[in-house]
Amino acid sequence: MAGKGVFEEIIDGDVYKYYTDGEWRKSPSGKSVSVINPTTRKPQYKVQACTQEEVNKVMESAKAAQKSWARTPLWKRAELLHKAAAILKEHKAPIAECLVKEIAKPAKDAVTEVVRSGDLVSYTAEEGVRILGEGKFLLSDSFPGNNRSKYCLSSKIPLGVVLAIPPFNYPINLAVSKIAPALISGNSLVLKPPTQGAVSALHMVHCFHLAGFPKGLISCVTGKGSEIGDFLTMHPGVNCISFTGGDTGIAISKKSGMIPLQMELGGKDACIVLEDADLDLAAANIVKGGFSYSGQRCTAVKVVLVMESVADALVEKVKAKVARLTVGPPEEDCDITPVVSESSANFIEGLVMDAKEKRATFCQEFQREGNLIWPLLLDHVRPDMRIAWEEPFGPVLPVIRINSVEEGIHHCNASNFGLQGCVFTRDINKAIMISDAMETGTVQINSAPARGPDHFPFQGLKDSGIGSQGITNSINMMTKIKSVVINLPSPSYTMG
Repeated sequence: MAGKGVFEEIIDGDVYKYYTDGEWRKSPSGKSVSVINPTTRKPQYKVQACTQEEVNKVMESAKAAQKSWARTPLWKRAELLHKAAAILKEHKAPIAECLVKEIAKPAKDAVTEVVRSGDLVSYTAEEGVRILGEGKFLLSDSFPGNNRSKYCLSSKIPLGVVLAIPPFNYPINLAVSKIAPALISGNSLVLKPPTQGAVSALHMVHCFHLAGFPKGLISCVTGKGSEIGDFLTMHPGVNCISFTGGDTGIAISKKSGMIPLQMELGGKDACIVLEDADLDLAAANIVKGGFSYSGQRCTAVKVVLVMESVADALVEKVKAKVARLTVGPPEEDCDITPVVSESSANFIEGLVMDAKEKRATFCQEFQREGNLIWPLLLDHVRPDMRIAWEEPFGPVLPVIRINSVEEGIHHCNASNFGLQGCVFTRDINKAIMISDAMETGTVQINSAPARGPDHFPFQGLKDSGIGSQGITNSINMMTKIKSVVINLPSPSYTMG
């Protein structure tokens, strides 16, 4: 299991090591950072507190390793990724164990995340061979004023060193969604995992180590964001940043300079329900979208905008489904498990108390024990309540009753976020018109918002992000075009 068997070398005593130059090392700082179990609220693991000097050395190794990796045949890069994917799936149990203890992810969902991540790595290997194995051949005489004297050969080449920063809620899947495209494209990769999720990520990195990737190509540094966070994101050795998280991403984007950014920064995903919607379908997706993994998903349904004429019926159907959700520890595969930290629970409670003071209708009694918050549906929410606009990242879902489609679209577009949204209707014409009007990166028709499948484009507008994710988009984002122009002598006579 975790830290045992093939994973023994990644831990020293009770502190997990960090990974650089193909080795597992202890930080000379002699310090560690505790990973708190959200369920027990006690320290579960410890990871190294890396220093800025260690970051410098990691960057030097990554830069050196990338040069030779870029010359490694594409088929060989793909072969190693396939091998890493197989090892990752083979060791899904110990990695899932870490996810349960670090981020309180239900056990079955933790296993699913690891298997899905292995599939993502394999798909990326195959897609990378297709995309990167092709170039373009251009002729000069297609542009006015030119004869056939220049041939242009263009292909995709790597950017250099990619810094990957995944979030706590999917520390494996959202890490490999950055790692695999970076590696198949010929880049080296420096991973800075979240503290909650760091041990899961270290186990995952060891699977890449066991696959036999070159030394220095992949690094994983752990530590306090206050010590190495800005130092990493502003490091001159970084050529690209792929970040998933919250407001920190906005700060990074302002400091990062002229390097490509791929950022997904959260959302306030709206669900618009029209009069003609299949209310049973809508209710099932609202509960799934709003409460799975305790609402700690960037694509969770975070506000329901329902037409007044069907609001009572929809709310009753959602209430009935919420009542069947199980609440408890992740080890028991409960639907609702503790949120990641006490500060998160406090923030969620603050939103709930604001709604209570402003007289929202509580469809259930608010209950909290430590980091565990029972699922809560709030009806008759108004725009003057914080919960109408702020992202709770917890199992609390507001319902706003609307009198027109335009009112729903206006509320959706007035948000600073624009990640995903969804609309429930039997009228495809209305669905398309509303989808066009919603200022979000993705609109789901008759389904809850979701990031996957992992090869679909995934992007946000406004404060929800920069750039586009999804396997193909990530490969394209982590490469640039290199052109070689062959200049022929100008013809001095006519052939033929």
